[in-house]
Amino acid sequence: MAEPCIRLVLGNGINKKAPNPIVTETLPVLIMSHSAMPNGVHKQLRYIPLRYDNDCSEKSALALVFDLRPEWEHSEGPIEIVKFKDGITNTLLKIVKKIPKKSTEQIDDEAILLRAYGNNTDILIDRDREAQSHGLLAERGLAPPLLARFDNGLLYNFIQGRVCTPHDLIKENVWRAVARRLGEWHSVPLPDNYYRETVTNGVNGAYANGHTPAKNKPTPNIWTVMQKWIDALPKDTSAAQSRKSQLQAELDRSFRDLDSVGCSEGHGMIFGHCDLLSANVIILPNGRTTNAANGSESETVRFIDYEYATACPAAFDVANHFAEWGGYDCDYTMLPSQSVRTSFLKEYLRAVTVWPRDVNLKEDMVQDMLKQVDDFRGIPGLYWGIWALIQATISQIDFDYASYAEVRLGEYFAWREETDGIRKAEGREMPLRERCWARLE
Repeated sequence: MAEPCIRLVLGNGINKKAPNPIVTETLPVLIMSHSAMPNGVHKQLRYIPLRYDNDCSEKSALALVFDLRPEWEHSEGPIEIVKFKDGITNTLLKIVKKIPKKSTEQIDDEAILLRAYGNNTDILIDRDREAQSHGLLAERGLAPPLLARFDNGLLYNFIQGRVCTPHDLIKENVWRAVARRLGEWHSVPLPDNYYRETVTNGVNGAYANGHTPAKNKPTPNIWTVMQKWIDALPKDTSAAQSRKSQLQAELDRSFRDLDSVGCSEGHGMIFGHCDLLSANVIILPNGRTTNAANGSESETVRFIDYEYATACPAAFDVANHFAEWGGYDCDYTMLPSQSVRTSFLKEYLRAVTVWPRDVNLKEDMVQDMLKQVDDFRGIPGLYWGIWALIQATISQIDFDYASYAEVRLGEYFAWREETDGIRKAEGREMPLRERCWARLE
């Protein structure tokens, strides 16, 4: 999701610029069955057999909304559609009914978010799994309830608040709130039907090439997802084949090196967001709190957009979030120092409810988690680098995915050269990202 930029008012309104808010959170639980019908639609989730069409945006959006809220079509008051700037995957619209005499807050309480999937993104994202993940999070009060699913997207409730920017993430009152919320996320147990003894098919992370490094792990997970993406990479030229083989070797090596990190007990995986960039963090209005112990203030935040949510090591989800502090521009000077990472993890660990209530947060727990996050710091570059290579071949969004892929993969290989000692042995200067990550303060 990204900031709104265009407001189209339908009815008796006028066109005008939209402000920054996103969304009214509704915390009442939507109970959903996690079993799915053959077409992937949850038994208690409404399915609308229509499509959103970017070329007929207004008409197709209204058709979906009127199917969900038929009373909106002929009742008093205009309908307003706020189109958010295209993210780099999906299209997002906020749709409201401007009922006379209702306050802005009351109107936003009934607002609908329409998210239409990007072109061919089913190659990257298991949409059935996304709906299931959203339902699980809604049951735990960690996501707004889903209202309906349609052919190429979802309709769900709005969360009122302000979208974070990368500059917000570096503010202590924000990153402490993010740390607490992430601890709550990582306390959500994986559903019983998530775990499989073996990887079984492509959608759930099967390896067309016979690789099965994630056997006996909850699947899908970050390793099986990356494998699925590598399997989807083009191989129509010798250069493409060489790149694909290189990335396969790096994935295999990364799994061998990191599979046991954080796995002192069980499979070592939690339910992660895996896409916690600034635009997926919402600062709630009137959500500021004060710590009674030290008087420090903190915001209250919520996370949105769950299409990449999957099983992963907790350290990966945290390291990936830290990588996003630099934004799409990959401004490495924004990365958190070791001191900030330590404070973030203390806040995070206090919020992880899987610990017994009588267990004090010990320094060795913090240092162990700090080391795990450090071990994973290069993997987000591999993850999003592979992703961007695929997007470069399928996406119709105006974004330079090919260049972005090289930047992110460059982060991964720079990390490898640092941890392998190659850079130091050759007497080269430490890359900026590694220098920024190594800062103590």
